[in-house]
Amino acid sequence: MSASAVSVHAQRLPSPALRRFAWVVLAYFIAVILWGTLVRATGSGAGCGNRWPLCNGVVTPHAPAMATIIEFTHRAMSVLDLAVVALLVIWAYRAFPPRSPVRRGAALSAVFLVTEALLGAALVLLDHVGKNASANRAYSLSAHLLNTMTLLACLTLTAWLAGGRAAPQPRGREAWLAAASLAAFLLLGVSGAIAALGDTLFPVRTLAEGFAQDANPAASVFLRLRLWHPVLAGLVGLWLGLYGVSCVARRREVQLGAGILMSLVGIQLAAGLLNLVLLAPLWMQLVHLLLGDLLWISLVLLCAAMLTPETKAIHYGRR
Repeated sequence: MSASAVSVHAQRLPSPALRRFAWVVLAYFIAVILWGTLVRATGSGAGCGNRWPLCNGVVTPHAPAMATIIEFTHRAMSVLDLAVVALLVIWAYRAFPPRSPVRRGAALSAVFLVTEALLGAALVLLDHVGKNASANRAYSLSAHLLNTMTLLACLTLTAWLAGGRAAPQPRGREAWLAAASLAAFLLLGVSGAIAALGDTLFPVRTLAEGFAQDANPAASVFLRLRLWHPVLAGLVGLWLGLYGVSCVARRREVQLGAGILMSLVGIQLAAGLLNLVLLAPLWMQLVHLLLGDLLWISLVLLCAAMLTPETKAIHYGRR
């Protein structure tokens, strides 16, 4: 066997313990995201003032208000997230050889986690929190959302590749379809984040009042996107459904992923409709976001499987 063949073989040796830890890290990051939604939905983003990393000028707040507790907890969770991702990187570099895609995935996860923290700090320092309804907040929120989704994708692929799978090889029609599906979902995610902020900034008592508010020509960008987000969700949902159908005729792993994706699309559309009818209560916003994160993860995994050569994952026992 040639040296290059041995190198490729070594890069794909699975590390079950690392794979399990990577999935745990991913699950924890989803919890951080959900708590961040709690911060936004309760208007607690200014709970620590416009100070970062200190909270109201101190390391640990004394006799804090509820908004301060919510915001400080989110910051503490983020610090722990930095620690576990750092451990993930160290473990990946110890368990896999140079040029391994697992190493690259872990390293990129760390990079995007750092930018995630910096973007979160920018939101606070620029006062793009609380009741700030400026257009600039929409831009910073969009940048934060795109970084979050990219980080989710990196953590997902790191866990997936740690099971001994070959790295995806984007090329041809399959690569274009995957890229279009991922881009469409990201666009939907941005519109959803801005629409959700509109629900927080401009709450309504009835559905009719909400539609009248959204249709006002002088409405802010948050309200205009709140009106168009359901339409975009239907279009993207249709596209993802068709993409899932196009994957069904493939090998078993891809068929399973396509089935999960299509199921989650249907559940998420129903949840979005329920969120609209109920006027976006906090618990429903959290459910809607959780489903969105799971849908994104399933899409990333399906795209990766579609772009991976049809070779079986290597299983050599425990490591």
